Parts: sequence; C-alpha cells; structure tokens
Amino acid sequence: MKHHALHLQKLLQSSAWFSRNGIFRSGLAWLMSICFLLGGPQLLPAADDEMIAEVQPKLVKIFGAGGLRNLYSYNTGFLISSEGHIATIWNHVLDQNTVTVILHDGRRYEGKVLGAEPGLDLAIVKIEETQLEHFEIGDPSSGSTFPLAAPGTRIVAFSNMFKVATGDEPVSVIQGVIAARTKLPTRRGAYESSFPGEVYVIDAITNNPGAGGGIVTTVDGRLLGMIGKEVKNADLNTWVNYAIPISHLQQAMTEIMTGNFRSSKNTDDEKKTAGRVPLFHSTDFGIVMLPNVVPRTPAYVDRILPGSAAEVAGLKPNDLILFVGDELVQSCGEFLDQIGRLESGGKVKLIVRRENVLITSELPIPRKSRPPAKPLR
Repeated sequence: MKHHALHLQKLLQSSAWFSRNGIFRSGLAWLMSICFLLGGPQLLPAADDEMIAEVQPKLVKIFGAGGLRNLYSYNTGFLISSEGHIATIWNHVLDQNTVTVILHDGRRYEGKVLGAEPGLDLAIVKIEETQLEHFEIGDPSSGSTFPLAAPGTRIVAFSNMFKVATGDEPVSVIQGVIAARTKLPTRRGAYESSFPGEVYVIDAITNNPGAGGGIVTTVDGRLLGMIGKEVKNADLNTWVNYAIPISHLQQAMTEIMTGNFRSSKNTDDEKKTAGRVPLFHSTDFGIVMLPNVVPRTPAYVDRILPGSAAEVAGLKPNDLILFVGDELVQSCGEFLDQIGRLESGGKVKLIVRRENVLITSELPIPRKSRPPAKPLR
C-alpha cells in the first residue's frame, strides 16, 4: 500500500500534466479507484460471506409495543442459549406482556421478558424452543470473559434497522471500526442512555430505529458488544453510534437466565420507598399523562393543565418524558412513581423529547406534608 501511495503522490504533483491533456478529473478518479482496489484490502480487512452466514442465524427480529405517536415497534436481539434465551435492548418495544420473535428462517414465536436490568439497557426475552444456534456467553465466575477490543479494531454490525427484515430475510450488515472506548455523558440527560459504563464508539452508522439489541462482532465473528439506543447530544445536536461491551453485560445475562438475578435499580428503589405513601401526582404539576393501558406505556404527556407549573415551564402535549432529574424514565408508571417519591420544596428537572429534540425544563415542587408511612408486612 505504501508503494501505491508514493506513486499516487508523485502523480498528483504532476497534475499539470493531467490538465494539459484534458483528462484531469477522469484520470484522477480512475487512478484513485485503482489505488484503492490495489491497496485498500491490505488496510481494511473485511468480513467474508462465510462469517456473515454463520452469524445471521443467531440474530432475531423482535416486534412489540410501539406505533403510537411515531414510536417504532421493533428491535433486534441475539440468541445466547440453545434453549431460546435472547438478549436485547431494554426499551419501549418490550412494553407489553409478550412480543413476537422471528428467527432467521422465518419461524415465529411468542416471547416473554424473563428479566431486565434497566441500568445496563439490557433485557432477556425467552421463547420456547431448543437446539438453536447461539453465542456462547459463558459464566464470568468460572473465568469465561470477553476481553475489550481496542480502538482501531475492525467490526461488523448486525441489526434489523428500519425493519428491513420481517420474515426469513437476513438482517442488515454494516462494517466499520471502533473509534474509541469512552463513557457517554449521560449526566443531566445529555444523552438518552442510562448505561453508566464504557462503550465502544463506532465509526459507522449503526444506531438507527430497530437496531438496538443488535450486535457488533470482529471481522472473524467474535462477539464484542450489543448495539445501544439511538442517542443524541442535546447541546451539540449530534448523534452517536455505540455498542455496549459484552463484558459489561455478561454477568447480568447469566444471572437472568439462571433465575438468580435481581435488578439493582429495583433493590435501591425498594430501600428508598419501603412503606412510603406517594406525596405527589403528575397533576400536582399540571401534567396529565397518556392512559397507562399496558404495563410499560411510554411516558407521553396527554395534556397540560392551564395555568400550571408545567405550562409555565413550556411542556406540551405529545412530549415524551425521558428523565426525572438524572433518573431515566422507561414508562408512564415509572414516571408516576418517581414523581410520587419527590420531596416537598425545591425544583425537579425534566428532560423530554419533542420530535427529535431533547428539551430540559425545571418545575417548582409544591410544599406538602408527607402522610405517615404504611406499616410493612
């Protein structure tokens, strides 16, 4: 490649020759194409068809809640056991009792959410089937781990972005490179992501609607990470493409599959709220939520009461509430719970999504006396 680059440099320095002969543009384009074909593969190793064909059967398409107010209703997932355990992203698509899971060959199953860890953006869905091709996750306690990949590693991303597959069609395949390993600045809702750890930032457009729960592998098919949510920096107005390393998810995956898992978020919340009576309701701030018709109805604002704190703060119907303070909101029920736990006085910060823009609002918290706690049984 270095040899080809030196020749290209000399020829570019002789551009006057191209101009005099009237072939500068066409000749330059032809020359650059030849150099890329000769030298490119030496720098950019690509995944081969055999590897892609081996990985595709381990991917699934997930269809569930959504379709409401332009909220997409599909995810991607990947099999992590021969008995039908599927890892996927924890988001609104799982906001119903069951989801539809479609395998690579078009077979359809009813899937149930076995468990989730919202703090890791991870959920495990189970279908009733055996002898399925899958990724070996292993048991971290026995020393089976997934080493972190370094920046510069070539990757291949698999996902059902934009619902390209609804039956036996293969999911999309994109090639790219790991640009960096870093933490997303989720503080204050800069990004709509609750994952606190280090992620792979990818130099490829991987995080599209439906891509969440897809996978990133090396060019030889080794599992590296799970594609995250669509996230946008509110200050910079930029999107980020990232994947969560499997090493951060491995333990939770194993514990959920074996029934030994308890969400750290639920445990913390139970400690904070044991016996407490909710002090506030969303209507105390002038916010009327969308009816909570399914277990995890998205936290959409239905209407704003005239003259309320919410109206003064600029909140509007159809806003999707993402954060209360620094806490990610996954559903209408979660929003009402978090509002109920607020303490009297001060202010509460809400992050909402309006169309494709993240908006921050502060609302004053009314002063109230908390009722006596209910006795614990």
